[in-house]
Amino acid sequence: MARIQIRHLSKVFKTQSGEQFTALADVELEIAEGEFMVVIGPSGGGKTTLLNLIAGLLAPTSGTISLDGKSVKGPGRDRGVVFQQDSVFMWRTVLRNVEYGLEVQRLPRREKRDRARRYLKMVGLEKFENFYPKELSGGMKKRVQVATVLANNPEVLLMDEPYGALDYATKCSLQEELLQILQYEPKTTIFVTHDIEEAIYLGHRIVCMKRAQVSGEFVVPFPRNRSSEIRLSTEFVELKRQIWDHMEFNAESKTVDH
Repeated sequence: MARIQIRHLSKVFKTQSGEQFTALADVELEIAEGEFMVVIGPSGGGKTTLLNLIAGLLAPTSGTISLDGKSVKGPGRDRGVVFQQDSVFMWRTVLRNVEYGLEVQRLPRREKRDRARRYLKMVGLEKFENFYPKELSGGMKKRVQVATVLANNPEVLLMDEPYGALDYATKCSLQEELLQILQYEPKTTIFVTHDIEEAIYLGHRIVCMKRAQVSGEFVVPFPRNRSSEIRLSTEFVELKRQIWDHMEFNAESKTVDH
């Protein structure tokens, strides 16, 4: 059964000069309970707009988004967002960053602290709870963001190119860590990226977007419990080639259309 249903979704922005820009046009998608769906495509293709609409941070121009049969009208604790940019409070320690959402929920002090420490341990930062973000590496700050979102126990995890600015080794390590966390605490996840390898390694299904629309979908054939060795497998390399060919074809089609 679909956890998230998207029907005829469109989003049009108006520029300061009065011109209109269509970021999404008549998108239809369904995301199943527990599915890890990756959205990939060129800049300006509509990926982040789609994520922000599901998060309730934007309102659609037309169409609908429903979560468990209820229409999405705005942000909610049932959806947690990990943004591309670092979104940590520089004046709060690592522990107090993770506690922030729990403070908003007015959890008792002991429960709040225990839960925050649990998720810091899950992302490997239990020894850094009294550090400040300025004392952490980029990868560690991203772990703080993930722990902060997961501590709020959202039903849906939304991730907008969270590892895009990191070096390859750190990115791979965090990808493996994310899959391990989701083995323990499964979440319906929508993950935006430009990286085809990242999309294949993480996703159950890959949705390609171009010019504000879905241009194609690929099912990832690997089991959910994955190790990094699959990156070197023949099946992985072949799927990467197919997605690359699809993206390149659509890029060429865009040029021809103009």
